[in-house]
Amino acid sequence: MLTRIFIFSLATVVYLLPFGVIAQPAPAPPQQEPIAIVGATIHVGTGQVIENGVILFEKGRITAVDLKSRNTEWQKERYRQIQAEGRHVYPGLIALNTSLGLNEIGAIPATQDIDEYGPDNSNARTIVAYDADSQVIPTVRTNGVLMAQIAPGSGRWSGLSSVVQLDAWNWEDAAYAPDEGVFLHWPAPYSRSGWWAEPGVTTRNKEYQKEIDELDIFMREAAAYARMPVVSEKNLRFEGLRPVFSGKRRLYIETGDALAIQDAVLWAARYNVVPVIVGARDSWMITDFLNEHKVSVVLIGTHRLPDNPEDDVLLPFKTPSLLAQAGVPFALAVDGYWQQRNLAYQAGQAAGWMTREEALKAITLSPARILGLDDRIGSLETGKEATLFISKGDVLDMRSSEVEQAFIQGRDISLDNKQKQLYRLYQEKYSRK
Repeated sequence: MLTRIFIFSLATVVYLLPFGVIAQPAPAPPQQEPIAIVGATIHVGTGQVIENGVILFEKGRITAVDLKSRNTEWQKERYRQIQAEGRHVYPGLIALNTSLGLNEIGAIPATQDIDEYGPDNSNARTIVAYDADSQVIPTVRTNGVLMAQIAPGSGRWSGLSSVVQLDAWNWEDAAYAPDEGVFLHWPAPYSRSGWWAEPGVTTRNKEYQKEIDELDIFMREAAAYARMPVVSEKNLRFEGLRPVFSGKRRLYIETGDALAIQDAVLWAARYNVVPVIVGARDSWMITDFLNEHKVSVVLIGTHRLPDNPEDDVLLPFKTPSLLAQAGVPFALAVDGYWQQRNLAYQAGQAAGWMTREEALKAITLSPARILGLDDRIGSLETGKEATLFISKGDVLDMRSSEVEQAFIQGRDISLDNKQKQLYRLYQEKYSRK
């Protein structure tokens, strides 16, 4: 990725230090003692809810999730007890398709490291550009987002995505599933002008088939390259795709139009690849097709107006429930980086047309399954990592949500951030007489 410029961040820290503002809370050390969270309502992430329950974790892994009346192990003195009566415990939320850690300030190009030059960069690694010191990261942790898939930006083949845990000293420590997927921006069959209230003209892309043909040439060459047992000289553009053909790396295709989704899935099928569709605005129209081809969906941007004036104005809010009713595997995602703090609230909006536990699953277990990490994260089950948080209220409801404590792999992480620090700073200023 583009070379990061640290001078701006350093200058910001130096500027703020006289005011008592700390740029970044220090990452937490490994879990030192067994912990028992007692008396909380436990939202497992699978749809199950345990009232007045106990969750135990030790050395970073969950050892028990049970009803309080059935378990006495937590009463042993060696357990550090967290009394959580009236609280809720949730799996850590997982943000998909985000530029978190790659963008810092939108108006300052020197703090952005998401885009590469040229159309074909299937080998570009987002993980080496990830800034674990980003001041944005603690602000999304505050709302329960503890894991993220950082994804590349521009270009046709835009690069490799990686999953990170959001409490680390550097990108090496943050890397949780490095280079787990490659992103492809599918050509748009149509272009639209105007917007929902004042619709313009829909124009057919005359270059659409030509652009697909160009993708096909690239993919055929990459497939031939992947079949070579010995490579005398590496082709970096094709190296990024080699694990896709062997099933060791996922192919994420970004597109929203129903026609484009079908074309993309059928195109990938010619190479024995089952893609994940990202964006997926019109996925509700073709649920039978998606199920037939076993395609998962990352649904982005349900907080918006519909694209067509004839559509139900609530269609974007209802789309998650339409996919759930049809049995299409899907997860919810929020575009951008700082916007990830609203991930839980997007699921909360979807809960108007589905159960709250189904909506929670769309930002916990479902994204973990799409990433192939559901054996480690995404739900509160024995043997999985203790990546979870305690909330004072319903995390899907912005009126009551207040994350009080969070753990990543059993580590008791800080929930402080720059915004809280500034609040305390100026609260003190204006309380002085």
